[in-house]
Amino acid sequence: MRILVVNVNTTESMTEAIAASARAVASAGTEIVGLTPRFGADSCEGNFESYLAALAVMDVVTSYPEPYDAVIQAGYGEHGREGLQELLDVPVVDITEAAASTAMYLGHKYSVVTTLDRTVPLIEDRLKLAGLDARCASVRASGLGVLELESSPERAVEAIVAQSREAVERDHAEVICLGCGGMAELEEAVSAATGVPIVDGVRAAVTIAEGLVRLGLSTSKVRTYAPPRPKQVTGWPLPESVAATPTPIAQEG
Repeated sequence: MRILVVNVNTTESMTEAIAASARAVASAGTEIVGLTPRFGADSCEGNFESYLAALAVMDVVTSYPEPYDAVIQAGYGEHGREGLQELLDVPVVDITEAAASTAMYLGHKYSVVTTLDRTVPLIEDRLKLAGLDARCASVRASGLGVLELESSPERAVEAIVAQSREAVERDHAEVICLGCGGMAELEEAVSAATGVPIVDGVRAAVTIAEGLVRLGLSTSKVRTYAPPRPKQVTGWPLPESVAATPTPIAQEG
């Protein structure tokens, strides 16, 4: 089984970290391929960058030349999952939805701890659109930019732990979702500080994607996510990529 894990920004080191996190939980026989968009922002922290990333992610996935069995969009609260589902015949899993749905198996209410405050509405909207907001106690911002997770790891741990404690003590969250693809390495520290289960969206998405592939399930093409109607696409950075057809490879393990 081969799963494409797609970073939504153009920072290669973050792609590598996300892919490493995914490999840590992948089953034997599952190959994780990390992809970085060839255009876009070095971090996604607002609507403009998110919509730009949606196009860039569709571009890099549909341009990938080898067979694959599933795609994970590794951006928290980002746009674009629906477009991928129209274009692809394989399962598409968004880490925002993967984390929240997993958290709901673990406690009555969950909270998301993310980066900047400006990203909170995007995450809230994504959870509402997915029907996962009813059991969300809160979405809290650590005040750190995405790139600061790498450049200031000690400060990142301190800020995320502080907001996670607030979520548990004030918002009555029983589970914490780490609200950024680059936060995977913080699970242990946040768990030790709060005493509650910590869900990383990338790792949750890997297990969900593997399960869907093994069950032989993928996106319904009857209505909402039917393939795009054939038409001339003007101005796409790589127009021929729209016609690319993913070919599932033989399942292993």
